[in-house]
Amino acid sequence: MFERSRKGEHALLIQPVRGGSAAVAGDEDAAEEFTELARSAGATIAALVTARTDKPSPSTFIGSGKLEEVKAAADATGADLILVNHSLTPGQERNLEKALERRVLDRTGLILDIFAQRARSHEGKLQVELAQLRHMATRLVRGWTHLERQRGGSIGLRGPGETQLETDRRLLQKRVDQLQKRLEKVEVQHTQMRRARVRSELPRVALVGYTNAGKSTLFNAITGAEAYAADQLFATLDPTVRRVNLAGGSVVLADTVGFVRDLPHELVAAFRSTLSEAREADLLLHVVDAADPLREERMAQVDLVLNEIDAGDIPQLLVFNKIDRIEGAQPRHDAPEGDLDGDTVPGTLGLARERVWISARDGVGLDLLQEALAQRLGLQRIRGEVLLPPTAGRLRARLFDLDAVRGEEPDEAGWRLTLDMARTDAEKLLSQPGGDALRVLLPAVEVEHWEA
Repeated sequence: MFERSRKGEHALLIQPVRGGSAAVAGDEDAAEEFTELARSAGATIAALVTARTDKPSPSTFIGSGKLEEVKAAADATGADLILVNHSLTPGQERNLEKALERRVLDRTGLILDIFAQRARSHEGKLQVELAQLRHMATRLVRGWTHLERQRGGSIGLRGPGETQLETDRRLLQKRVDQLQKRLEKVEVQHTQMRRARVRSELPRVALVGYTNAGKSTLFNAITGAEAYAADQLFATLDPTVRRVNLAGGSVVLADTVGFVRDLPHELVAAFRSTLSEAREADLLLHVVDAADPLREERMAQVDLVLNEIDAGDIPQLLVFNKIDRIEGAQPRHDAPEGDLDGDTVPGTLGLARERVWISARDGVGLDLLQEALAQRLGLQRIRGEVLLPPTAGRLRARLFDLDAVRGEEPDEAGWRLTLDMARTDAEKLLSQPGGDALRVLLPAVEVEHWEA
């Protein structure tokens, strides 16, 4: 046994490959993404070693010959941390650490570490800690020498006689129970907030997509907010919600955590309340890196996670971002009826998805996106002249608050106003005193429906 090192910033990466060749495009892309994950966690890359794992070793995941190669490479480069781009069993992780005499972390552990660094909100920190503890619970198997010690046996020290390992497991489970209770309280609060947004009758839109597709940059461009955005994986972890005013009305826009291939189930379960912003949305803006050669695969990975959180049936609007990285690309809006290169939604019988091509960084194509949003959400503007009675003073003040009044003339019967406003706002004001005056501006079909 050995004491685990507390260091671990100089990392050697192990990338599993198929057929013993690193030339497979999928393996190269996976290695590149894993390298970015390691850098996002703050590690410096000492070396990358590929390992054929068609038949993984039950004890060490990689074969004995490759294990010696990794040990030699770690000694030569001074790496003090081994990162494996695959999920390891507790036994495999422990055996690798014993053979390599260095800390070993699998893909799940690495992503959990990144999330722990990025969590800022109270709920986010609780969720990350819960996911870490659940992951750790399966790995309390004599990885530390002190876990073999026994409590009790000496004068004044006799106790339950449980091993340190058993004590740690009991304390860990106690902490997990505490976190779950605290998260349940936070979820109740967030549910109340979401119900308040539902009562406001504002359409809800959520940004989803593969990590580093530019969701936060787009969120800032649309809302004018200052959510953290950077060219790195999982730059944003905690969801941010803002009200956005579009040409035809207002919507609630939420920025959510980015997805990634093989997203650990611990995180999907722990972040279920955070991802509820996507699950309860009326429309999903699926942000895609247009310059990514594997964008179709990324889109499929996002759809898999959406299905896992019960959000797979929510309508999507594809937003192809970063066209500034594609030579000659121009902003455009592809209607769903057009030929969209065969891109389809699983379970929709081949129906093509609507696309908008933009550059959030340069602010190009945002007008097309807002128009597409208004169309998909049924947002319209109404214009015309109405006559408000003297008893509708509160309604008149509300119209000025909404910046809907373009002209006003006094009249014997009250006020004659020229209005330009969102149809949704007008519908909400119908129930106020004097609100019936707004019916003349609404479509005749709607008026007939109300009269019926």
